[in-house]
Amino acid sequence: MNAKQPQQQRITVDLNEKEAEGIYSNLTLISSSPAEFILDFARIVPGMPKAKVHARVIMTPQAAKGLLQTLGKNIERFEAANGEIKLAGQPDAATGIGFQTD
Repeated sequence: MNAKQPQQQRITVDLNEKEAEGIYSNLTLISSSPAEFILDFARIVPGMPKAKVHARVIMTPQAAKGLLQTLGKNIERFEAANGEIKLAGQPDAATGIGFQTD
């Protein structure tokens, strides 16, 4: 018995000019329920006491896990080409620069 392979569906994505400009976010707040993940993309500015949310994305748990896997693969490729991404608070081993804790 031959099992039929499911055909991959080709999807066309429409990207309007406004969305193509993108938004800058340096803070992401994530909350979840059994049915969804909510990602709030915010911008925090030094000296300002509040961060402003500029976009909210609501995803199913399956879509959120797919995002995690795809983002992880893209970060691996980026680091292979450009070197390790340093997170704030992690000292740079080569220069000793970074936040120090006692």
